Amino acid sequence: MVEFVFLFFKAKNEQEDEMKRSVLLMLAALIAGCSVNQEEREVKEFLQAQVAAIEPLEKETNLTYWNAAVTGSAEDYQRFGELNLQLRQIYADSAVFARIDQFRKSGAIKDKKLVRQLDLLYYAFLENQIEAPLLKQIVDRGAQVEQKFSTFRATLDGRTVTSNDILQILKNETNSRIRRDAWLASKQVGGVVAEEIIELVKLRNQAAQSLGFENYHTLALTTTEQNADELDALFAELFALTEEPYTRLKTELDSILADLYGIGVNGLLPWHYHDPFFQETPLVYAIDLDSYYADHDVVELARDFYAGIGLPVDEILTNSDLYEREGKNPHAFCTHIDRQGDVRILCNVKNNESWMETMLHELGHGVYDKHQDFKTPYLLRGPAHMFTTEAIAMFFGRCSRDAAWMQKMLDLDDQQRADIEQVSSKYMQLKQMIFARWAMVMYEFEKQLYADPEQDLNQLWWDLVSKYQQVTPPPNRQEPDWAAKIHFTIAPCYYHNYLLGELLASQLHHTLATDVLKIKDGQDFVLIGETQVGDFLRKKVFEPARQVRWNEMIENATGEPLTPAYFVEQFVR
Repeated sequence: MVEFVFLFFKAKNEQEDEMKRSVLLMLAALIAGCSVNQEEREVKEFLQAQVAAIEPLEKETNLTYWNAAVTGSAEDYQRFGELNLQLRQIYADSAVFARIDQFRKSGAIKDKKLVRQLDLLYYAFLENQIEAPLLKQIVDRGAQVEQKFSTFRATLDGRTVTSNDILQILKNETNSRIRRDAWLASKQVGGVVAEEIIELVKLRNQAAQSLGFENYHTLALTTTEQNADELDALFAELFALTEEPYTRLKTELDSILADLYGIGVNGLLPWHYHDPFFQETPLVYAIDLDSYYADHDVVELARDFYAGIGLPVDEILTNSDLYEREGKNPHAFCTHIDRQGDVRILCNVKNNESWMETMLHELGHGVYDKHQDFKTPYLLRGPAHMFTTEAIAMFFGRCSRDAAWMQKMLDLDDQQRADIEQVSSKYMQLKQMIFARWAMVMYEFEKQLYADPEQDLNQLWWDLVSKYQQVTPPPNRQEPDWAAKIHFTIAPCYYHNYLLGELLASQLHHTLATDVLKIKDGQDFVLIGETQVGDFLRKKVFEPARQVRWNEMIENATGEPLTPAYFVEQFVR
């Protein structure tokens, strides 16, 4: 810089004016560059300080939640609530939030990874810029409701039953009275938690409105880089595309169910389907897929499968909790404890098709977290979006009903494969459409729940179930059946991501089939032993992590933005 200044003052005549101007421009650029570098250094130091505060607390919070889920301990749930509050209080710091906003608006940060970290921090802080007493109320109430869900056990005929017990009755029982009683038992938890969920919704709305948002649903979409208008349009398109084929397939299904139970089609009610919310496909056709898994260990099948595609899960399974017991959370989930590879799944495994799918699904989440590049900055680790990890989980979960996959994994003969194939494609189509319509119920109900929590939510629930699922409501039923769905508490404004995940799973299926495995017409699309699949997913989906927005990651991996075209091609047409 001294040399530039010397040259500037040395200029003596008009001929040297041009040189003077050039030197001034070089000097200005150099000074500006120094300024940018200085601000980027400040951002790096700032981010390091934030991670130093967040990382250990996040790990302790995740561990405490894990312990609470596997034991049902009230003390652990209380401690989890306390830690979660501490974590949210970090994100509630208004001075830090203002500094993040200042960095983002300065225009001086050119490093893309720094910009991305600031964006992610901004959204994390934004949803927590609420008054401390209100924040504590939200956290405490959420933890209380979740504990009730986790530890609640329904009663049926005077005995305590688990979720698995109820599911087995709804899958296998033909007596309508027994089915009804089991279904009613599955809804008992709704009456226990409904009022508290509504109070929690109001608290969340109050927080969102204090930040200038219409309600919490709008805030939740904004902070996850999504847009309500785009989602509404997408779901409206899917509703229209699935209406005729769904009606046709459900009419056929209802005829089979009515014959099975010895009643007329008009007598079918919610308990005549095979799960409490009709979100799964009833196994009613010519073959029972559960029978193929009954003599196999679904945990070991999953272990072998993932190892064969180059995404081993041994460490995940070693750290996991896989079988049901008293007090344990009755559901299934995957958690990444530390963003450094301590990945675990919680399941309540039985050797049947449903739990085979669940194992593949949860381990799909697990390999996304486990097989990423941990040299990536802490804030950029993890899935590009919530629904991109759902896509991977769903992509692998689909294998459990695929005839070609089952033949190889279960060592079936050609006749057994042929038996499965006769119905598996119909099962897959019906499964996807049933789930798509169910996800629309959840998305629309939750949107309206936050828009007006004082409305008749019981009536709203059954209106939407009737419209999207074409299920007849129970006569004269005035109970909060909607509240029996735990997701309203533990994953608010999230459920639509499952459907987006299905769309992306089909898009990845298309890319892997055409570009990676180069499957030709008539060939099986079977992933077993295909290490190219693991390589592709690791490089194109897992390792990019959160370094770019979800839509950019999808376009980089598949060559186009997220589209419903391949879901429709695979399951609707």
